[in-house]
Amino acid sequence: MLKNLAKQLADELASVKAPTDNTALQRLVEGILKKHNVVTRSEFDAQTAVLQHTRQRLEAAQQQLDTLSKTNSDPTP
Repeated sequence: MLKNLAKQLADELASVKAPTDNTALQRLVEGILKKHNVVTRSEFDAQTAVLQHTRQRLEAAQQQLDTLSKTNSDPTP
């Protein structure tokens, strides 16, 4: 996959005349990477944070469910 990605990137860069600024080059590289479903580090970190938050909420909900199940299964005097 990396060889294919590197080849495509090299081909794309060869077809473009020298970019006048770094933003044009950055947009070009980002476009190629998006075609291959590659995400930036900041996107990865953001999704990791969302996942961690979701996992914490799931664990809290599981604890509440366990507590409620235990309370409902105890016989009332």
